[in-house]
Amino acid sequence: MKLAVVTDSSAFLPETIQNHPDLYIIPVPVIIDGQIYNEGIDIQADEYYTMLNSSKEFPTTSQPALGEVIELYENLVAKGYDTILSIHLSGGISGFVATLNTIKDEIKGAKVIPYDSKITSMPMGHMVESALQLKDAGKTLTEIISHLDIIRDNTYAYLIVDDLNNLVRGGRLTNGAALIGGLLKIKPILTFNDGKIELFEKIRSSKKAFNRAEEVIGQRDQEINRPVKLYVIHANNLTVAKEEKQKLAEKYPNADIEIGYFGPVIGTHLGEKAIGIAISAV
Repeated sequence: MKLAVVTDSSAFLPETIQNHPDLYIIPVPVIIDGQIYNEGIDIQADEYYTMLNSSKEFPTTSQPALGEVIELYENLVAKGYDTILSIHLSGGISGFVATLNTIKDEIKGAKVIPYDSKITSMPMGHMVESALQLKDAGKTLTEIISHLDIIRDNTYAYLIVDDLNNLVRGGRLTNGAALIGGLLKIKPILTFNDGKIELFEKIRSSKKAFNRAEEVIGQRDQEINRPVKLYVIHANNLTVAKEEKQKLAEKYPNADIEIGYFGPVIGTHLGEKAIGIAISAV
């Protein structure tokens, strides 16, 4: 088996695999004031938030161009790959994985396996890293996917956002329109439930929301009963992310904690200053 691992630009990839020869990244388009930017190519996270604040219209995202995806897969076949594991952002917030399932059998010469991470950003990057590490260790495709399933089934993320309007307008928050009117003085904690973003709890203040998210992460750690990683992910809010990492380190001194950021695609939906706290089985 010659395996290529494909992902999309919403993944936050560890530096250890960013230049891996068997890794390929599909950019996700972001549209700002009618102009299309490919995440990670035409626009980076730092410049995106500046553009977001000055844009005349609410930015949107779209699925990658299907023709470009098919071209990538066919090029991989030409390079000698016979298996393509394509790990992508949650089907609950994007139809991209579903689209890939409709065309996977059209790729002649390679088996294409679209894999719904049911998450995004750092936990998804962790899945990509694990797939490549297991491939390099000589594991079979079945073993690789089985381990990805373990990670996916033991990944939890809690989001604290400044403004729900982005999620509601983008249609990414389940029951969002019904929730928003009652949350004027509430700081909601959101979570991924089977790949969809939903309300987890209504909290009275930001401080209490962070404290509650930290508490729940500890509970999940005990439930998982495996080695884990903790992630603090921010949308142009590094100072708060560092503070949150310090708080987690004090509560869970043995934890492996990493900081990352939401790129333009996820930042479009969560809005600037959002913070995510996540835990994943290793």
